[in-house]
Amino acid sequence: MRYLTVFALLTLALTQTALAQSDEAAVAAVLDDFHDAASKADGERYFGHFAENAIFLGTDITERWDLEAFKAYALPYFDQGRGWTYVPQARHIYVSPDGNTAWFDEIVRNERFGDTRGSGVLVKTGDGWKVAQYHLTLPIPNELIYKVVEMIEAQ
Repeated sequence: MRYLTVFALLTLALTQTALAQSDEAAVAAVLDDFHDAASKADGERYFGHFAENAIFLGTDITERWDLEAFKAYALPYFDQGRGWTYVPQARHIYVSPDGNTAWFDEIVRNERFGDTRGSGVLVKTGDGWKVAQYHLTLPIPNELIYKVVEMIEAQ
């Protein structure tokens, strides 16, 4: 009986590990397709990755958009065939113990801005993983931070 309990616990642990790895792979696939859709100016596919109450935080302090406001901003560019390309360089994904929430941070390279950081949260829905929040930032090296702060405050 004792061996059955140990076996059951080991099986449960291995199953949970496999599910977490499966969720991490699914989240990574969503984020990869999210970036691909933006680079191809595919608004329907891009916005299909967002949860209905999603928030997008851009690089400017004023860029806090709910989904409808972000669509109003981005779709005219997409309609002109103008998207944006951010290529993942590194990514860390974490999934909650209940398997319904994931959060991540990633380094994404953009031709114009260089290495940027994306971070955010995804929620599992009946339609799969959806981006609830995405935050794009421009990491500033510590040795430059005071100069950048001075330039921002001078505006």
